[in-house]
Amino acid sequence: MSTERTTSNYFQLALVDHDETSNSDEQIVQMFLATCCRNVNTRRNYERAIIAFRKFISNAALKDVTWREIEAYKIFLIQGGNSYPKQFAPASIAAFIAPLKSFYKWGSDQHIAFFNKNPTASVRIPTITITSRRNFLTKREVGDLLRELHKQSLRNYLIGLTLVMLGLRVSELTAMKWGDFHTDPLETSIWLTIANAKGGKRREIKVPAILWELYSQLSNSLAENGDPDRELLMFPLSSRQVERIIKNAGEFSFIEKKLTPHWLRHTNATLALLQGASLQQVQENLGHSHINTTQRYLHTVQQIQKAAPDFVEDSLRAFIE
Repeated sequence: MSTERTTSNYFQLALVDHDETSNSDEQIVQMFLATCCRNVNTRRNYERAIIAFRKFISNAALKDVTWREIEAYKIFLIQGGNSYPKQFAPASIAAFIAPLKSFYKWGSDQHIAFFNKNPTASVRIPTITITSRRNFLTKREVGDLLRELHKQSLRNYLIGLTLVMLGLRVSELTAMKWGDFHTDPLETSIWLTIANAKGGKRREIKVPAILWELYSQLSNSLAENGDPDRELLMFPLSSRQVERIIKNAGEFSFIEKKLTPHWLRHTNATLALLQGASLQQVQENLGHSHINTTQRYLHTVQQIQKAAPDFVEDSLRAFIE
């Protein structure tokens, strides 16, 4: 059964009057996922989180859940339990709780009304320590990484270049198709359409000319007589395979950092701001919903450009031998 047909069936059931039939918890969950999780990775993560919570409450009815069960689940994740022998970090706990907050907020909306109340309304997500402030590569490290990837293959080289120049998430890179590119109205530049980014959003990213020339080389190697099929994936790899390519290249380059594709996204934002891009330009390019997320990089850039000791040095320069 196709996803579209399954989704349609769930919505048909939802339209039936509640007095005549009640929706099962599984139907409610699937309707939520179909409505609010258009991105494949988001849907998978949210579904996994909801399944884990339902297992914790022994598949009790979702409508009977109160804030007590949510808080007990959060404590369970913090302290560890039979299913999860280790204690989770705040970011991991947030990944389990945030989908539940979205689910119950959606289900308790007056226009949906699967639940009388939102039991997660007063539940706080653990504070996540910002780790992106130092998770970037220097120009020399980027150069070393790219040289290693270039030795391996044009494909691997383009994977690294795409991640660091366009600031894509690894899921966005693996979803790129040859038909996702288009020119601007004056045909002076090439743009990449990210059709289904995080949160089901859509955005446009300008492709530097030098990168487009390399894409053309890859295109010629794939299709001798004409362009590749528009629906053909540019990098037909899994996210895990891309992560392995970047990790191994980092090790061969003797970069003493636990390198991941996301480090290249951080590097993109940091270099863009250092070179004069505005906060809004970086926010739009990375697809951040909130400017606060992008401002984390600005804090890093401000520290790099001139920190407090630099100002003290300026004032005491005449006394320093």
